[in-house]
Amino acid sequence: MTQIKVGIIGSQFAAGLHAESYKRFSEVKLQAVASLDNLEKFSSEYGVPSTYEDYMEMIKNEDLDLISVCVPNFLHKKIVVDIAEAGIKNIICEKPLATTIPDAQAMIDVCKKNNVRLMYAEDWLFAPAVIRAKEIVEEGGIGKLLYIKAKESHSGSHSIYAQKKEYCGGGAMIHLGIHPVAFVSFLAGSDIKEVVGMATAGGDTNLLHTNYTGEDWAAALVTMENGVKGFVEANYITSGGMDDKIEIYGTEGNIHIDLTKGSPIDVYSRPGYGYAIEKADFTHGWTKPAVDEFLSLGYVKEIEHFIDCVINDKEPNVGTRGEDGLKALEVVLAIYESAKSGKLVKL
Repeated sequence: MTQIKVGIIGSQFAAGLHAESYKRFSEVKLQAVASLDNLEKFSSEYGVPSTYEDYMEMIKNEDLDLISVCVPNFLHKKIVVDIAEAGIKNIICEKPLATTIPDAQAMIDVCKKNNVRLMYAEDWLFAPAVIRAKEIVEEGGIGKLLYIKAKESHSGSHSIYAQKKEYCGGGAMIHLGIHPVAFVSFLAGSDIKEVVGMATAGGDTNLLHTNYTGEDWAAALVTMENGVKGFVEANYITSGGMDDKIEIYGTEGNIHIDLTKGSPIDVYSRPGYGYAIEKADFTHGWTKPAVDEFLSLGYVKEIEHFIDCVINDKEPNVGTRGEDGLKALEVVLAIYESAKSGKLVKL
């Protein structure tokens, strides 16, 4: 059996999502992690033998087949460029690909120049419920596809890198809405050609989080090149845990998906218990705890696909390439432009 050596850059939330998924596969040896903090806790929890504060030292000293980039958005470009130029041939970059179009394009260009496989971590596309819904749509189960609604929302991030536009590249739409944006295009099998967006503008204009410099609410109507319509939303004003919902409408039927609160388990607890779902404030009273959040949200199948690409020298699926990350970013930035101008924006 072929085994690949993996390194992770970053040691906080996103890095944990990757590590939790990697540990499910015998084909993977999680060899090293590089981060400025949380190293001891992270390496102990996931059994990572080598730790580094400098990711370039990790690249220099470790024989790695694949690196996951799980750092704040504004650092993606520099780190991906450094990895590609150092000769590592496989990179997974967390969403969004970058905070600006030039940075995203530079990442794609340097990877192509150095024959590096740049994989974009869009987990929604690997959620089992999404995969099944797409199968039903493709076999004509709801007739001709007409309209898709998708949103991701929660109560806000504790990370300064998500709260500040200078680090994140925006607010809720780039940080959360990047998933619905990628999904509607993926399901429709067509690129988004125009958007009409609305968003709060950060600070005192926000609905709730006036200390965030990026928006805490944003939404957009989108039109695909094949005529399918879409509505995407992202917000930081939703209490009660992460809320990811999808609605798909066709001429002969519709599909409704609850990615985060669709658990088959109902629990009533007076004292509360350890964990229900991401961003839930408490667990007493009636709750619907996740059964396997990493699987249901797509992380496990996503990592499995990327491992297969590395071992069998395959290109990642449409929707999970660097180019697809660039397209999603272009749509998000067009939504911001539309929200600011009050006009329809064509891509």
